[in-house]
Amino acid sequence: MHYEYSDHVFVDLVPEQFGPLETTVARYRGLVATAFRYRSGVAGLRISNAKGEIVMLPFQGQQIWDATFLNRSLTMRSMFDEPVATRDYLSNYGAFFIHCGATAMGNPGPDDRHPLHGDLPNAPYGDVQLIIGDNAEGPFMALTGRCRQTVAFSHDYVTQPTVRLQRDATGVAVDIAITNLKRSPMNLMYLAHINFRPVDDGRLVDSVVDDRADIIVRQVLPPFFAPSESYLAYRDAIVADPSRHRLLTKGEPIDPELVLTMKARADAEGWAHALQVHPDQTADFVSFCPDELNYAVRWITRGRDQDALGLVLPATAEPDGYRAAEERGRLVRIAPEGMFRCTLRFGAMDADMAAKQEDMILRIKAAGA
Repeated sequence: MHYEYSDHVFVDLVPEQFGPLETTVARYRGLVATAFRYRSGVAGLRISNAKGEIVMLPFQGQQIWDATFLNRSLTMRSMFDEPVATRDYLSNYGAFFIHCGATAMGNPGPDDRHPLHGDLPNAPYGDVQLIIGDNAEGPFMALTGRCRQTVAFSHDYVTQPTVRLQRDATGVAVDIAITNLKRSPMNLMYLAHINFRPVDDGRLVDSVVDDRADIIVRQVLPPFFAPSESYLAYRDAIVADPSRHRLLTKGEPIDPELVLTMKARADAEGWAHALQVHPDQTADFVSFCPDELNYAVRWITRGRDQDALGLVLPATAEPDGYRAAEERGRLVRIAPEGMFRCTLRFGAMDADMAAKQEDMILRIKAAGA
């Protein structure tokens, strides 16, 4: 599902609008957008409604740095108190949502030369706009921008994401369009890195069958990780019984990380869904279209310095780097001047909505069994 904004108001945003004092950019029917600048110098745009807010980095990756809904932060815990102005992935680590790709993504293999998760995570954006208006779901505000990345004899493409918050929503809708400007085909990889905060005794619910055909556990770690014996034993237990990872038991040795690549079943409208159900029965959710992003990557780390749940990172391939994707036939081919596009939704749900969503997910799973 994609949205057009031709009848709405566009407010151009430029870096000079973002100063140390937070100022109002726009108000519209229960939504407020404010601009500020972190002490690090990175510009931030806060869009809020009565149920929460998102804080975006409009000129750096168009990341969602933080999200708060239902009176709790949804964002992973990291070592970073605020974003850092950098292009290096691990030097600005802790955002709620990050675009990964587009010429490559994932952990580079021994024959790869691309950076971790590719060009997009901290890419510079221009033509940044706040969109204000109404659609079938009511009043909304959205952020968009354009990032062109050109390397002679290699690639030339434009990424234009849109992140939309409705007045009554407890989550966001994201639309990503990547256009190949070359007169020759482009090989593309994309992953939507959504980083929730895990909760002890949380349950992971989705439409993926718990077998080793539909859940593949990555057993090769990046070379900068030194796993403990307890971690290796935990990972081997998940390989033997993938369902074991679905309960986030306190103290499990998920350090440095657990990565699973899954195949999710979709509902009749083409959407797949996943939940982290909290002990109070509220939930975090991700919904995406497997016809667009056909791999459901799950990433969990529960160390002292990072605590994160990639409930589902919808992707075009496993996050093992470009050469691995090429060898497995996972690269997406975009025609000259063609476009890749995908849509996803994620955020929080109250207990009533979460219960209905879980029932629906279980029906999808049973129908496909």
